[in-house]
Amino acid sequence: MAKWWRSLRTAIQSPQQPLSPPQPFQSSRYHTIQAIPREVVGSRVSAREREQGRIPAVVFSQSLLDINPSNRYTSRKRLLTTEKKQIQAILKSVELPFFCSTTFPLQIRAGTGSSVLLESGTVLPIKIHRDEKTGKILNLVFAWADEGTEMKVDVPVVFKGEENCPGLKKGGHLKMMRSTLKYLCPAEHIPQKN
Repeated sequence: MAKWWRSLRTAIQSPQQPLSPPQPFQSSRYHTIQAIPREVVGSRVSAREREQGRIPAVVFSQSLLDINPSNRYTSRKRLLTTEKKQIQAILKSVELPFFCSTTFPLQIRAGTGSSVLLESGTVLPIKIHRDEKTGKILNLVFAWADEGTEMKVDVPVVFKGEENCPGLKKGGHLKMMRSTLKYLCPAEHIPQKN
């Protein structure tokens, strides 16, 4: 008990360090995902793409049907491949829980190293499929996130001030009931990590 009182006394007597200003979030505008279309589908083709350092991906509209199910429009579903190094660099800079709640610009090029732009837009990562044993990325699923499009997003919960909480300093634990919250909003209003 005396040890606890001594540690409390030193904590009270030590000068309080001012809170550092929040670091600005590195916007995803700096990370443009470059992709090329793929015409052939299948597990063997996807395995060959992975061997060449590319990751298969698919981009689709979050709602493939309008309000009227009989009114089918041409969906913007695209089968793509992206560079593995590029996706890994984005995952390092954005962090995994925030990756699936961050929009990214997407540019679909005619081929590897081509300057011909076939299509561009904003996408929201929906899912990352990984190998159960190795943890390597198998493929990516994106949804078009055009301005004004209603999106369902799982936004990660972030607690601020944990380092200043007296209960946690004394050895307490923060119990999170939920790690994410479902959020329905236009694509341009998806909350960013602060």
